[in-house]
Amino acid sequence: MKLSGVIPACILPMHPDGSIDETAYAAHLEQLVSTPGVRGLTCNGHAAEVSTLSRGERRRAVDIAVATVAGRVPVICGIHARDHREAAAYAGDARAAGADALLVLPPDSLAHDADPAAALRHFEHVASTVPLPLVAFVYPDFTGMQYGAQLLERICTLDAVVAIKEWSLDIRVYERNLGIARSAGHEVTMLSSFSTNLLPTLALGADGILSGHGSVVAGLQAQLYERVAAGDLAGAREVYGRLQTLTAVVYRDPMPNMYARMKEQLVMLGAELTTTVRAPLVPVTEAERADLRRALSEAGLLPAGVRS
Repeated sequence: MKLSGVIPACILPMHPDGSIDETAYAAHLEQLVSTPGVRGLTCNGHAAEVSTLSRGERRRAVDIAVATVAGRVPVICGIHARDHREAAAYAGDARAAGADALLVLPPDSLAHDADPAAALRHFEHVASTVPLPLVAFVYPDFTGMQYGAQLLERICTLDAVVAIKEWSLDIRVYERNLGIARSAGHEVTMLSSFSTNLLPTLALGADGILSGHGSVVAGLQAQLYERVAAGDLAGAREVYGRLQTLTAVVYRDPMPNMYARMKEQLVMLGAELTTTVRAPLVPVTEAERADLRRALSEAGLLPAGVRS
């Protein structure tokens, strides 16, 4: 399997009581899969507030994703687990639901610069549990769950690993990891998750974009990807400027509030969903809401007749 192009990591709409809004979720998925340039969808990732979801909710989310997408693009399911038992359970559920690939997030137990061998064993365990392609999720150094060069090289030797979701947030580390992907013994594609620096990462040679911000701006991300691929630097800069207007607001500190901000912008763009996020995440303030609307207006994304 080759994963490339724009692959949004979907948000998960919720009712005001925090339960999953299945109707709004299916509509969100349909809107994304119908966006020109979208080549896959990721469910149960950070943007879906996966750490707050029960096993049953995760299974339901991937069930809905697979049913809605109906084979039009690959469905990638995030595996966020505390240990091998949970990882095996979530991976088995994803396979049973019909997911096409798994996005393997580092377990929290690998924080604080844990033994690299433990991270490798985690990938080996997931690969031995289900025969699905795997995407390695590379974290930034500040999380303490980053993968060093030697560890990532070993992870990429696993036949099941077909892509890297690169979220190092360091262009030098990104370039190093791109070299690791390119020198793997089999095809490993590079999917940029460096949402605040997409143009540089694409120019270096990313094969696609896998980002939660794609839930809101998949169309713009697809335009950027296509213009870089066509060698249209001026056009890419124009699209990138519009994206940067949005990322400056969505990815400001505190970073975990990005999910609430994305839901707010989706509502501003006409999506029929609530902006509910699960506690301890908090809703946006009125001042933030004004900034989010202003950014959409400046990026030219607000529907006609909607005032900023």
